[in-house]
Amino acid sequence: MDGVLVDSTHVVARVWHKWAIEHGLDPERAVRAAHGRPSLMTVRELLPEADAEAENNEIERREIEDLDGVVAMPGAVELVTSLPPKRWTVVTSATRPLAEVRLRAAGIPILDGLITANDIRHGKPNPEPYRKGAERLGFAASDCVVVEDAHSGIRAGKAAGARVIAFPTTSDRSGLETAGADWIVRNCADISAKLDGDGLVLTLP
Repeated sequence: MDGVLVDSTHVVARVWHKWAIEHGLDPERAVRAAHGRPSLMTVRELLPEADAEAENNEIERREIEDLDGVVAMPGAVELVTSLPPKRWTVVTSATRPLAEVRLRAAGIPILDGLITANDIRHGKPNPEPYRKGAERLGFAASDCVVVEDAHSGIRAGKAAGARVIAFPTTSDRSGLETAGADWIVRNCADISAKLDGDGLVLTLP
């Protein structure tokens, strides 16, 4: 979702930067760590002695309330509206309330197959989120294509057996390649989709 369909980069940076300073942590490290995985994992890593659930709830509250600058990524609305609803879904490390708020703000449909941090036990880079997403669509993960911008998400997609298209939204090209991306393009505007019988064909530049 974030960095692929929804541009929430500034919100994430604002919220985590402020939270890190309040706790005497390196804000740049906190912002980097927050991308692409459940926030609860990041809180536990950065502040192991804290009440992680309480801190995570506070971060979620701040992110839900701050929608300034939350918009669709280039080409995102056009791409998802060109896809049959039962052939794609969102697999995000955000909680369900946060995911729904951001998707609505960006004008992205909220599908029944949505997978959030509330639906999994093990977050990215564990393959569980993408395996569950594929299962809800009725496909094997190996028959799916994951679109990601975060190293942990790319690794999760590859571990699930999917192929991965990556965007350099929050990571540089070399980092995306190291994480295992099969293809790297700018954003959703570089992907076109069409049905071909029972198959779905994606075309990249």
